[in-house]
Amino acid sequence: MKQKLLLEMLSTTIQELRANGQWGTAHVYRSARNSFSTFNNNKDIPFYKLDPNLLKSFEIYLRQRKCSWNTVSTYMKVLRAIYNRAVDNGYALYVPRLFKHVHTSVCADQRRALEVSDIGNLLCETEKASSCGSLPIELQTTKNIFALMFLLRGIPFVDLAYLRKADIQGNTLKYRRRKTGRLLTVMLTPDAIKLIRIVAKTKPESPYLFPFLSSPEGTEAAYHEYQSSLRMFNYRLSRLKKYMKTAAHLSSYTIRHTWATMAYYCEIHPGIISEAMGHSSIKVTETYLKPFQNEKIDNANSQVISYVKEYASIV
Repeated sequence: MKQKLLLEMLSTTIQELRANGQWGTAHVYRSARNSFSTFNNNKDIPFYKLDPNLLKSFEIYLRQRKCSWNTVSTYMKVLRAIYNRAVDNGYALYVPRLFKHVHTSVCADQRRALEVSDIGNLLCETEKASSCGSLPIELQTTKNIFALMFLLRGIPFVDLAYLRKADIQGNTLKYRRRKTGRLLTVMLTPDAIKLIRIVAKTKPESPYLFPFLSSPEGTEAAYHEYQSSLRMFNYRLSRLKKYMKTAAHLSSYTIRHTWATMAYYCEIHPGIISEAMGHSSIKVTETYLKPFQNEKIDNANSQVISYVKEYASIV
């Protein structure tokens, strides 16, 4: 069998991802590689040493370093992808269920969505706040972007940042998800069109709809501009939270979870929600909705108990 080492193959894959312009994926792979290297005292290993005990030890190490379960899952899935690639190329023997006893799923144990009152007030106050200047200009812009993301069916910040002027034709927005490549078509409401005109202040020669990027699409420079814009957006959301007087954590993901949750509360079928958000499968959508499905079940249980008690008191 050909000889290949784990960290060596990770490094080669990272170089390939960068050469293909997959900067985000390369960043995740590099983080996973660095974590495993530190865990293993900067020593590389052949693939036959990648066994369940070592993987479990790595999982424990990550948790001891206060990594979230989702981070653990991401790093384990990177190792699994590299291992599968090694098997395909004859660098490793196939071991059934090698990753069975480590965490590779996505946890949905936190509420990430705003309450209906919070998002309702946000949409109703956006125009009023814009006219009266009750917020610092940078926070008003952040609030406008936040509201617009909701009106565009919870569009991810990365997709918003890369939108092009040519993506809008009349009152229709057509774009491809950066993550899945799926083509989405969004009918723009009057409120969405108004906010787009407010936020879209790019130079005439720029192909981008919004002023987050200036470098050509697909370049490393554009990826770094996106990362910088995302960090600034999340920082300003943390400041905006005080003005909104909400207990919810605000981040670029909050609005996406909020749209999915509000759609679920409106009893829209998860399959339609999945299509609307451009998810790769309905399983991804169910991950978003799981905490609220549990909440509905708990409420149903309370209703059943109340009904039974009320019936017993009458009899």
